[in-house]
Amino acid sequence: VHIVESGGGLVQPGGSLRLSCVGSGFSFSTYVGSWYRQAPGKERELVATVSSTFDNRYYADFVKGRSTVYKDNAKNTLYLEIDNLRLEDTAVYYCRAHGDHDFWGQGTQVTVSS
Repeated sequence: VHIVESGGGLVQPGGSLRLSCVGSGFSFSTYVGSWYRQAPGKERELVATVSSTFDNRYYADFVKGRSTVYKDNAKNTLYLEIDNLRLEDTAVYYCRAHGDHDFWGQGTQVTVSS
């Protein structure tokens, strides 16, 4: 099983990004896909979740209205788009696939700075 995140980097405030999470050895079609983040000195927190059946999505209040989480089952990839990035969005973002098992990626750094 492998999970690899990408798409992080340095972004200016107000900018946008799309994070990708490619899975192998399991299928996102049968797993819940979630994004978490952890800022320096803070606990890891849930950002967004999409159910295995696409029917349900959850967004944390701090990204609600400016974020979209979705999956491409054909590519076995989970995505997170965030618009209007803020300084406080700076964190390491982690992908998680959970269902029969629980898999985590290694994280991708997102830095919002002018």
